[in-house]
Amino acid sequence: MAVDATMPTTIVSAPGTGTSTSNKTSSTATTGIADNFQTFLTLLTTQLQNQNPLDPLDTNQFTQQLVQFAGVEQQLKSNDQLKSLIDIEKSAQATQALVYVGNTVAVDGSKAQFDKSATWNFQAEKDTSATITITNSTGQTAFTGSYPLQQGNSSFVWDGKGNDGVQWPAGAYTLTATGKDSSGNNVAISTEVQGIVDSVDLTSSPPLLSIGGQSYTTDKIKRVIRPSTSS
Repeated sequence: MAVDATMPTTIVSAPGTGTSTSNKTSSTATTGIADNFQTFLTLLTTQLQNQNPLDPLDTNQFTQQLVQFAGVEQQLKSNDQLKSLIDIEKSAQATQALVYVGNTVAVDGSKAQFDKSATWNFQAEKDTSATITITNSTGQTAFTGSYPLQQGNSSFVWDGKGNDGVQWPAGAYTLTATGKDSSGNNVAISTEVQGIVDSVDLTSSPPLLSIGGQSYTTDKIKRVIRPSTSS
């Protein structure tokens, strides 16, 4: 186990960027309104062509109807434009999510998938003495220890060994970190999980990234981390 006060080199910050609608129902309603509008215009034109010059149509009435339908037509256009914007947003979300596949990222969270090693990142608001506890999926304590953390970012890599030196099996593990300063006051420590994006579920809205068996939306990603290279 090791605490590294230097964060892995980052190559890009990634702030995150879903609504679900019934396209069939919306399309049917839009088509129905559009058909009614065309029918109204046809009837109005026919009435104007065949009206009695001595008893003309009430212009106020059909003018009001025309204005109402014109408003409906504008609403239809607005709905189409809104749908286009939603489609563009969904496409952008999918494209952004696909970029992460195969990359190592840091996301908000405390649960990591252990397989030979597991990495968590911390951010402490001031220098602190931190107590780190790692538990498995059933809540059993796998490891606990105390480490000094400097203000800012640091990382913790667990090799899967418990306090007794016994190797724990691969699986999901949760890390909790509590800190106190030199005066014994509590210090807030936020945790991040580091792992490789295995896949993206594009059927979800917004898309879900799979990282070590856990699902995250793109807005949870804090950093994309450059893989280490050896010469």
